[in-house]
Amino acid sequence: MATYAIGDVQGCFGALESILADFNFDKGRDQLWFVGDLVNRGPDSLATLRLVKTLGAGAVSVLGNHDFHLLAIASGSAKKHRSDTLDAVLAAPDREELLTWLRHRPMLHVEDDWVMVHAGLLPQWDIATALALAQEVEAALRGANWKEFLMELYGDKPDCWSEGLRGADRLRVIVNAMARMRFCSAEGKIELRTKGETAQAPPGFFPWFDVPGRASRDHTLVCGHWSTLGLTLRPDLLALDSGCVWGGSLSAVRLEDRKLFQVPCKQCQVPGS
Repeated sequence: MATYAIGDVQGCFGALESILADFNFDKGRDQLWFVGDLVNRGPDSLATLRLVKTLGAGAVSVLGNHDFHLLAIASGSAKKHRSDTLDAVLAAPDREELLTWLRHRPMLHVEDDWVMVHAGLLPQWDIATALALAQEVEAALRGANWKEFLMELYGDKPDCWSEGLRGADRLRVIVNAMARMRFCSAEGKIELRTKGETAQAPPGFFPWFDVPGRASRDHTLVCGHWSTLGLTLRPDLLALDSGCVWGGSLSAVRLEDRKLFQVPCKQCQVPGS
């Protein structure tokens, strides 16, 4: 058995098929970890969702910001963007089955010394705390009032974590950290405007994984979300968004020996950011 962590697919189904063939994926033996953003911007989000769903327990996919965006559009909580490529999912005969499956995906996955999250973790959160906070969001998204939860999800405030936060404000900060964050301060303030390379960190902010004394540093974090960061492989970090949907590559790492696999995204050849 092998476990393969795969970067942001974003509907690039052809690249996903190619990389599965590249490492001879055996669904009866191997497991796939997806860092989130299964959908959007790429040409075939519908096929991507259907494939990952059929793998059952053979695939773990945490929720990314584009996955949340699909759910929000479908629930009437958000409007489509000009660059969205979600119409096929929204019109599919199995739409409700796929959306129900998607909103039951986890925010965070922890296994041994590995932790997978789409964007990042705030410096105050050790893994036990982060897992408990992720479960708060999961309960809201899976509950009867999930549409109401999504109606209150969007926004950049509050921008700093406090254990005293309650209700929608608390859940919004958790989602913004785990699904949207790139830079934060040592005090846990989230900066969501900057999307560039690590050298472009605003004064007083760090790439979330480089905050001094980060409480989750005793685990190896597996994430995506940051295409301008690019593929980053360190002992404590596997950042796997290598810009597949922007004309880059889809990347995967076999966790047992950290072997890297990459395939070009032939469906998306126009560079972007």
